Amino acid sequence: MSRILLVDADAFFVAVARAVDPAGAGAAPLLIVGGRPGSRGVVCSASYETRAFGVRSGMPISQALRLCPAATCVPVPRTACADTSRAIRRVLDGFTPLVEAASIDEWYLDLSGTEALYHHEPIAETARRIRDEVFTPTGMRVSIGVGPNKLVAKLAAERAKPKPGTEATGVYVVEEAGVLTFMQTLALGDIPGIGPKLQEKLASVGLVAVRDVLESDAASLARWLGRETAYRVLRKARGESDAAVEPRTPAKQVSREETFDRDIADAALLRRELQELAHRVAADLRSDHLEARTVTVKVRDQRFATRTMSRTFEAPIASDPAIAAAADDLLRALREGWSAPVRLAGVALSNFAPARDAEQLGIFDGGHAGVGGVGGSAGDSGESLRDRELSRAVDRVREKFGDTAIRAGAPRAAALGEKGARKPR
Repeated sequence: MSRILLVDADAFFVAVARAVDPAGAGAAPLLIVGGRPGSRGVVCSASYETRAFGVRSGMPISQALRLCPAATCVPVPRTACADTSRAIRRVLDGFTPLVEAASIDEWYLDLSGTEALYHHEPIAETARRIRDEVFTPTGMRVSIGVGPNKLVAKLAAERAKPKPGTEATGVYVVEEAGVLTFMQTLALGDIPGIGPKLQEKLASVGLVAVRDVLESDAASLARWLGRETAYRVLRKARGESDAAVEPRTPAKQVSREETFDRDIADAALLRRELQELAHRVAADLRSDHLEARTVTVKVRDQRFATRTMSRTFEAPIASDPAIAAAADDLLRALREGWSAPVRLAGVALSNFAPARDAEQLGIFDGGHAGVGGVGGSAGDSGESLRDRELSRAVDRVREKFGDTAIRAGAPRAAALGEKGARKPR
């Protein structure tokens, strides 16, 4: 039998928020992670106690507080979340090379064919050991679903979560022979890929539970839903999936964006906010041991009109100064003739290359790059080896002392003067 596991970090954002602020978020049973009271953010996650009031992910903070006025609201601790996610991944990599990150807090593992490696212990026991080994270095609890494929493992993980009022233990195993029995305990809305619109269509012909689909004949399903949709729904209802665990699905983009509590009309303030986002996304890039050739800036005004602009460099960049300067140039170009107050801004990096070390940079880029006439050229980005070294030093300081230990400085273009600002090409 295929042995696929879905490892799901329990209330991940809530758990991390409590870990980084034990006296604040850690002492609040009613906790919402996603933004401050009065902000225009949305709920990223909520504690189980808060969910009992009807608070759900994706809900505006204002609506969540109307449902649960006593809740404490905190921003998402993004750096700590990324660090914790990587720490969990390192533990999982020790059990199998076939690990696929489904999201920041979910991972698929393929343990098929490893029975002898684990001395033929029951898969439930292996899953419990994984839970213990994740908790020891990270302090995070995970729930693990086990099944013959990714779909069933995902559904089993939901059943494994030790939510209040349940007897779940954190591990739930569905053997291949028991898949149909397990599926018949579910509603169609529980299955990934059967969204609200399809649920509504299914309900219109009396199909609400998985059992309803399994008891219908294929011809009737095709007549009600269309042949392709009927086939897809029937396969899911049977718990069938051919999707493989793909351990190396490369990211296509890393980004940071923020919806501001109040619209920003002041150009200098908007530039400072964008610089902070640029520094954060640059740190994310370096933590993944990547460099990027393309920088994209997005701004959305108070009427929800959105504009984006990108620039692609000949050589990849990774330092805070180079990425921040590129973002600043793009923002200036975007805002020419368009001065409406901004409600959201973002910086994205893409077109990746593996990170190079100092020796590689010295060989291929000359090693003496500088900015504003200091040193030689490192290509069209103006990034220097010193920029990279300084950015990595900042990463080490933040890793040791926290994300706010060093803050972003003034935009480079501002330091050079208005004439120093470069136009996107």
